[in-house]
Amino acid sequence: MVQHCRQKTLANPVKCSGIGVHSGRNVNLTIKPAPVNHGIKFERVDLPDRPRINALFNMVVDTSLATVIGNQGAIVSTIEHLMASFSGLSIDNALVELDAYEMPIMDGSAFQFTRMLLEGGMVEQESPKSYFIVKKPIILEENEKSVKLYPSDIPKLTCTIEYNHPLIKTQTCSIELNADTFEKEICSARTFGFVQDIEMMKRYGLGRGGSLDNAVVIDTQTVLNDGGLRFPDEFVRHKLLDCIGDFSLLGMPILGHIVAFKSGHAFNHAFLKEFFARKDAWETLSSKDCQALNA
Repeated sequence: MVQHCRQKTLANPVKCSGIGVHSGRNVNLTIKPAPVNHGIKFERVDLPDRPRINALFNMVVDTSLATVIGNQGAIVSTIEHLMASFSGLSIDNALVELDAYEMPIMDGSAFQFTRMLLEGGMVEQESPKSYFIVKKPIILEENEKSVKLYPSDIPKLTCTIEYNHPLIKTQTCSIELNADTFEKEICSARTFGFVQDIEMMKRYGLGRGGSLDNAVVIDTQTVLNDGGLRFPDEFVRHKLLDCIGDFSLLGMPILGHIVAFKSGHAFNHAFLKEFFARKDAWETLSSKDCQALNA
């Protein structure tokens, strides 16, 4: 069922500042309304000519630690949490201006981005929204990882993770993707890391902005953050959040059921390539046909 028939953008510009989790650099961010069919674009206002980069899968240049997009030498890193907020709130068109190469990590989740966008307000635009309608399953499997996409009348996402750690083990989370579910159940789930991995990253000059203020950090037995976890299964909820952000780089929402197993940024990106290679398995539908689809 198509929930939104028209494209949406922000009613008012919104701003925030923060630190990049890997760079440790301060960054100022402004998100502005954009016209119909603009999509989501990032603009590096700190560089000559203020280059813009489309938030699309074919602009992805790195997925090793985060999702990074780039064009003509300019990059924007760690976009997945903000992209999840756009997708979760069904915002189609926006211009994101920033004055550094890495997005601010905020509290390690998408909560502050989501709250900021809600405070800015949203408006429907005159043009119809378009969707990918899944007609046949698309499956990508490799080394125990998989992403599977099935036909569905509603947008759904199921994510499973497995870690050999007593606090995580196997966790699964499945949601119907809509603004209410995203805001209440997903957007506040924080990124997480292991003490030993964080120490190694810092030795290699990464994770310079990481702290207990912007990540769940665990050792062999305990969560080190004051207050513990926000959800008993916060780990898988955050991975589901990352999936929402990564899959939004298709450029249009999917009317289908995505089932991700032990996937991460790199494998999610590989699936997006597979998706576009399987043009027999989906079709695009303008929400001009909303009434017929929802009948």
